[in-house]
Amino acid sequence: MNTALILIIGIPIIEIYLFIKIGSQIGAFNTILLIIITAVVGVLYVRYEGFNTLKSGISQLVKNELPVYEIISGATLAFAAFLLILPGFATDLLGILLVIPITRKLILNRYIKKNTLKKRDNKNYIDGEYEDISDDNDKKI
Repeated sequence: MNTALILIIGIPIIEIYLFIKIGSQIGAFNTILLIIITAVVGVLYVRYEGFNTLKSGISQLVKNELPVYEIISGATLAFAAFLLILPGFATDLLGILLVIPITRKLILNRYIKKNTLKKRDNKNYIDGEYEDISDDNDKKI
């Protein structure tokens, strides 16, 4: 099966299961309140981290460096905000992990290392050396 299809079916099943389990422990009203609070607080924290990432990116540009990590981090923060807005506990947990700078850096470093190793294995070139053997005396004007 396609992984997208598994995610589309699996995530709502996990969220419904967690709603039922947590709702039976703390009550329906408290569960709904917790979902709303995590969405609001999460989006506010994503906004704060987004501004920090933007400041870091601008400082990289001032140093005349390409802010690659900041660009990837900004996209990750946008995805984290989306996950935090979605109602559910599993998506909130993943969103919070992506918002916290330490865990975001660990996740991105693992992803970047994984992709760079794949790219190194795909060699589309041949290593070699060359030597120019043409003489300047052979040229006639």
